[in-house]
Amino acid sequence: MNIHIKNGRLIDPKNMVDSLQDIYIASGRIIATGKAPAGFSADKSIDATGLVVAPGLIDLAARLREPGYEYKATLESEMDAAVAGGITSLACPPDTDPPLDEPGLVEMLKHRARALNQAHVYPVGALTYGLKGAELTEMAELADAGCMAFSQADAALTDTRVLMRAMQYAATFDFGVWLRPQDSFLARNGVAHDGEVATRLGLPAIPVCAETIALATMLKLARETGVRLHIGRISSAEGVEMVREAKKQGLQLTCDVSMNHTHLSEMDIGYFDSNCHLIPPLRSQRDRAALRAGLLDGTIDAICSNHSPVDEDAKQLPFAEAEAGATGLELLLPLVLKWAGQEKIALSDAIAKVTVQPARILAVDAGHLTVGAAADICIFDPARYWKVEAAALKSQGKNTPFLGMELQGKVRYTLVNGQLVYQSE
Repeated sequence: MNIHIKNGRLIDPKNMVDSLQDIYIASGRIIATGKAPAGFSADKSIDATGLVVAPGLIDLAARLREPGYEYKATLESEMDAAVAGGITSLACPPDTDPPLDEPGLVEMLKHRARALNQAHVYPVGALTYGLKGAELTEMAELADAGCMAFSQADAALTDTRVLMRAMQYAATFDFGVWLRPQDSFLARNGVAHDGEVATRLGLPAIPVCAETIALATMLKLARETGVRLHIGRISSAEGVEMVREAKKQGLQLTCDVSMNHTHLSEMDIGYFDSNCHLIPPLRSQRDRAALRAGLLDGTIDAICSNHSPVDEDAKQLPFAEAEAGATGLELLLPLVLKWAGQEKIALSDAIAKVTVQPARILAVDAGHLTVGAAADICIFDPARYWKVEAAALKSQGKNTPFLGMELQGKVRYTLVNGQLVYQSE
C-alpha cells in the first residue's frame, strides 16, 4: 500500500531532522520525505496536521508473559498494547515458563508474534539453562533462532565463575549480555528501598549496596572479558556514578532506566500502594534526581517501560505479599514526554531515548526515518491529555502507579512495515 503522511512535524533524531515534512511510503518502506517522488500515487493519506511523526518506539524490556503466564497476559493483548503505545519493536526478557533457553521456544515465540503482524519482537535469550545460574545455554544456537542478546532477567546468578564464562562465551561471538545488578543475598525478601518509608511502614528493605556490589562485579568481569555489557533498570545514584566512570574508562557499556523510576520515588508508596511494588524498588528522591541527570548527560542511554503485567488477584494483597510489576507499554511515550517537559529538553533528544538509542543497544536497523528504511512510524498528538484508567488500557495487566493521572501525549497512528496497525480517534 502506498501511504502519504502529510503536514506533520517530522522528528528523526538519528538524522537530526525536526521540521514540517511529508513522508511517502511504498512496499513497506519510506521512499521519500519532503517532496513526492515521480509517479507516486497514494492509496491512503494521513493528515498529521498538529501531530508529530516520529520513528516507532523501541522498548528494551517488555514482558509478554508467553509462554507460561497467559493468566497474566497474552501475546495478543500485549501486542495490541504495544502498537497503541506507538511501540513498533520490543525486546522481551527470557523469564517465561519455560524460560527462553531452547531454540524451539524462541522460534515459537517469534512465529506467534509474526502471525499477529504487529510490533517486531526481539527475544532476549536465557544466559543459563532454566535461569538457574549453573549451566550456560547454547548461545550460538539461540542467536541463530533469533535471540538478540542474553540475560538472567531478574533471576540471580550468584556463581561469578559461571558469569565470567558466560561473558567470555558471549564476547567470543560478540553477543550482548544484559544484566540487572542486584545482589540476591542483600536483597533477599526485600520489597522496598532501604530508607525512611520502608522503616516507617515496616517493610523489608533492599539497600542500595545490593545494586552497587553486584554492579561492581559485573563491570570488573566485563573489563576482564571484553563483553558488550548492557546494564538494565539502574536505580541508584551510586549506580549511575559507577556506570559514568566505567564509560569514561572506555568500557563497552550501555545502560537503561525504567520510566517509572524517572518520575517516582519511595515517597509514592504512600500507604502501602501495591502498584508501586516494583523491581527494582522505587528509591529515594536523590536517586531519582541522579537518574534524570544520567539521562541528560548520556550516562543512561535509553528509557524502557519495564512492562510487567500482573493479574489483579496478585496485586490485591498486602504490599510485601503483592507481586512486583506494572503495565507500561501504553505509558512509555507520555512519560518520556513528561520527563522532557520537566527537564526542558528538545523533543528530538527525548525521542532519541526510545528510538535510535535502544536500536543501537539491540543492534537492529530501526528507530529512524531514513529513506529506504522500513516504515515503522509513530504519529502522536503531543498536546492531547488523557486519563490513565484501567478500562482504557489494552494490556491485560491494568496495574500501574499512574492510574487516575492525566498524562500528555496520545498516539494517533502506528505503522509497522508500512501497514497501519493502530489508529485512535
